[in-house]
Amino acid sequence: MNLYQIYFSPTGGTKKVADIMSKTWNCPKIEIDLSNPDIDFSQFTFSTDDLCIVSVPCFGGRVPAVSLSRINEMTGGNAQTIIVVTYGNRAYEDTLIELKNTLKARSFHCIAAIAAVTEHSIMHQFGEGRPNADDESELIRFTDRIRKKLEQNCNLKEIQIPGNTSYRVYKGLPLKPKANKKCSKCGLCATNCPTQAISKANPSSINKSKCISCMRCTSLCPQHARNLNKLALLIASKKMQKVCATPKSNELFL
Repeated sequence: MNLYQIYFSPTGGTKKVADIMSKTWNCPKIEIDLSNPDIDFSQFTFSTDDLCIVSVPCFGGRVPAVSLSRINEMTGGNAQTIIVVTYGNRAYEDTLIELKNTLKARSFHCIAAIAAVTEHSIMHQFGEGRPNADDESELIRFTDRIRKKLEQNCNLKEIQIPGNTSYRVYKGLPLKPKANKKCSKCGLCATNCPTQAISKANPSSINKSKCISCMRCTSLCPQHARNLNKLALLIASKKMQKVCATPKSNELFL
């Protein structure tokens, strides 16, 4: 059996969760980074002998559209699939059901799902430091339960998970990171932007219509030269305080 770790993780939180889960499996692992625009995702065809862990973050209660489009290029081949959604201590809403439905349409067999809390990629005070040591222990326990279920029954039924099929409307965020005078035009942000919203010829610029506010550019910049408008960020944080302040729990659907 091959284990495929398929993930969209602009700032690293989702990959951290995927890494925790993947390390408990004693089999070869192949990583597929959905944020890489240079990969031909149509080359990936899986089979019933494969296990896929597909991990994405929640953006406004939805799966990031760019990751959906790349998943839609793959062929599942009825591979046993664990779906993972991470969220910044607010709510995952329709992200799990949307990911499941997308994978099912591409012939992935979804046998388990996890919703995991990570540090918010924009407002870091929400879910700060997560996944922490307690989260890691819990995620390993979740994975052990999934593995035992797989060992007991190779013909697992498709899981039932919460969410609405009339998906929550998400139009993106008005918060877009901009370059400041520290920008050295090294191009690291442009090379690694999942949606190619940053010009390689002029890395200090940004195409706002392509930018999905994933914050990869801010997390990668060695000069810390990209940031959000501080006043707009403060206002957004105040609005989110009520729903994000109380720590949320990880969930397993099996």
